Amino acid sequence: MSRLTGLSIAEINGSRIATARQYAQEWGHVVLLKGAHTVIAHPDGRAGVLPFADPALAKAGSGDVLAGVIVAMLAQGLEPFEAAVAGGYVHGQAGIVAGAKVGAASATAEDYLEALSDSLIRLYAG
Repeated sequence: MSRLTGLSIAEINGSRIATARQYAQEWGHVVLLKGAHTVIAHPDGRAGVLPFADPALAKAGSGDVLAGVIVAMLAQGLEPFEAAVAGGYVHGQAGIVAGAKVGAASATAEDYLEALSDSLIRLYAG
């Protein structure tokens, strides 16, 4: 996000929701600002914050898995904002499942993939 906006990481982290909303409106697209408590913003001003701040998610390839989950949600007919929220939630839950299984320090993107089905089962089970 820092590279895209020219803002420092400190500026972005100091106002994550406002930053995501600003650029969603400016760019006319849904913005997902990864990090502890990922923020998703819609150009109309809606925003959501995910409850996940797990070190298991701070790994190379995590964003690729997240993108794939969001695209899968889009392919199932969800609108972009809803797909980003749902995909981010499922991804975050998969990170927790993977971290619990193999340890937060050793969880990899492949572990997230393996945990996606458990994450979806937990989501649907309520």
